[in-house]
Amino acid sequence: MRTRIVRTLAGTLSLLALSGTVLAPSATAQDDYYSGTEGLTGDALKTKLHEIISESEQLTYDQVWEGLQATDQDPANPDNVILLYSGESRAKDANGGDVGDWNREHVWAKSHGDFGTAPGPGTDLHHLRPTDVQVNSTRDSKDFDNGGSEVDGAPGNYTDDDSFEPRDEVKGDVARMILYMAVRYEGTDGFADLEPNDQVGNGSAPYLGRISVLLEWHASDPPDAVEQNRNTVIYERFQHNRNPFIDHPEWAGEIW
Repeated sequence: MRTRIVRTLAGTLSLLALSGTVLAPSATAQDDYYSGTEGLTGDALKTKLHEIISESEQLTYDQVWEGLQATDQDPANPDNVILLYSGESRAKDANGGDVGDWNREHVWAKSHGDFGTAPGPGTDLHHLRPTDVQVNSTRDSKDFDNGGSEVDGAPGNYTDDDSFEPRDEVKGDVARMILYMAVRYEGTDGFADLEPNDQVGNGSAPYLGRISVLLEWHASDPPDAVEQNRNTVIYERFQHNRNPFIDHPEWAGEIW
């Protein structure tokens, strides 16, 4: 049976604490991680953050299954994961490619830069999320923007011929995943230089839009306890790097 989860900060913190899930690190620990960013803005800040977050482990595409079962675990039911777009709680073992399964959604669509599923951007947990197979197919490789018709199986999400709008509860999450990818992958490690731009229909170019809309989503839906906890689970258990725009939302405006 599928259920919806309504996330509130107080309730989520209580559930996470009860389940024994790792909570966000202290401010001091975060300051240590981001040492050297003090006083930087613009390209200098982006370059320093790239240097910091590029120190990371890489997963195989098979290992992503295990990663998502941990990072997106339903705090109310440890046997389930929460699906990004629909917000549904679904059994961890219902993963695969069939109708009713959940699969591995590349929020930065892997065709935008043609990086596939090789270790690196194709397996980076900071932008991979569990989604319903059919909803994932509807999103396809579209850029992000407002508008369209409501998506079957995912109320609150909208799509048209060239864009996808996620539900309000995860708009900021999506934006911060895109900003992370733009800082992490700068074309220096055998992959394309990924950059957000302000258009849709980017095709196979290493761009994804629209940055003006993504920044609006980032501001309107700030990081919550679930997103902060996810960031820490990735850091402590899997890749050992962080999404700086979850820890320091103000840096988005310093760079873009």
